[in-house]
Amino acid sequence: MRLKHADGTTVHLGYCSNVHQAEDFDGVVAQLATYAEPVRERLGVDRLGIGLWLARDVVAELTRDAGQVKRLKDELASRGLETVTLNAFPYAGFHNEVVKRDVYLPDWADEARLTHTLDCARVLAALLPDDARRGSVSTVPLAWRDPWPADRADTARRALDRLADGLAGIEADTGRTIRVGFEPEPGCVVETTAQAAERLGGLDPERLGICLDACHLAVQFEDPADAVARLTAAGLPVVKLQASSAIEATDPADPAAHAALRRLAEPRFLHQTRTVRAGEILAADDLPEALDGALPTGTGPWRVHFHAPLHAEPEPPLRTTSGQLAAVFAELFAGPAALCDHVEVETYTWSVLPTPPTDLPGGIAAELAWAHEQLTGLGLESPDHPQERP
Repeated sequence: MRLKHADGTTVHLGYCSNVHQAEDFDGVVAQLATYAEPVRERLGVDRLGIGLWLARDVVAELTRDAGQVKRLKDELASRGLETVTLNAFPYAGFHNEVVKRDVYLPDWADEARLTHTLDCARVLAALLPDDARRGSVSTVPLAWRDPWPADRADTARRALDRLADGLAGIEADTGRTIRVGFEPEPGCVVETTAQAAERLGGLDPERLGICLDACHLAVQFEDPADAVARLTAAGLPVVKLQASSAIEATDPADPAAHAALRRLAEPRFLHQTRTVRAGEILAADDLPEALDGALPTGTGPWRVHFHAPLHAEPEPPLRTTSGQLAAVFAELFAGPAALCDHVEVETYTWSVLPTPPTDLPGGIAAELAWAHEQLTGLGLESPDHPQERP
């Protein structure tokens, strides 16, 4: 779906396909028919954005075979879908039985990460709709925090300069602008916007910036206004917003809250958990650790890196940080100028909910309708009018 800001910026709203399991080209094409097109039909709109996650083997195939790229673009167009952004954070195996910290590999000190990201940018340049201003690719916030010795940090920084040069070369070759956004995430080398300003400041602002994930922002208890101001001051554009909500336990000492959290402590994904004591962020690298005593329960709410459906409430007494997501929307879009033009609903955790959905397209459509309502409520105009939420 496309919306128009008062400054004339076209804001693209879609959802991320990393919620679907597909590790080869045929699987990617199949998910368009099985999920993405039905989502569009549920919304009753003519065109829907889908932020593709393409595993490494798929990207390698597409870079070798221009015919396959054309086939994918034709499949998108024939189903009323368009792609302006790719999620290049997971490299492969995102739906393995156990993912956890493997999702951060390879990191930015590994040549494979640079190769993959530039390959994704080349593929996206070919997939972009003709009337799209530019594309975006989101990526790892350098690495998981440990180990990260100085020599690897230096190697990664040099790779970012090469990334900017590579993106400039793609633009020269194709005429399409692709920007890469580093996605701060709890537990990583860059987990907050303050660390982003410190460790990513000074990069080429025309090609490199931040993928701001609202769930991650909430887990770190960051204020949206301060976060956006900090990135702006550091010259780091928000090239992409991942519209997401975290899980919050207002009183983690409540036995009902503890039991509900325990049902979210599943084995596939990492669910970093945070609380605040006397102004200090206290951290557990995964929810089971927090529940087993790594975090105190009497200092305030816990927030959990578990992407919750935007439109729905979790099991009581848990709640989501959807209010903070609404505040992020306001910071980026309520002002006289739009500070972002790509919005991607990214709830990849549907399959690991305590009760997985029986109607995944309906759930994703409801999330998109919720996000669309938030954006139009801020004054963005839209020719698309989604039907009532399923």
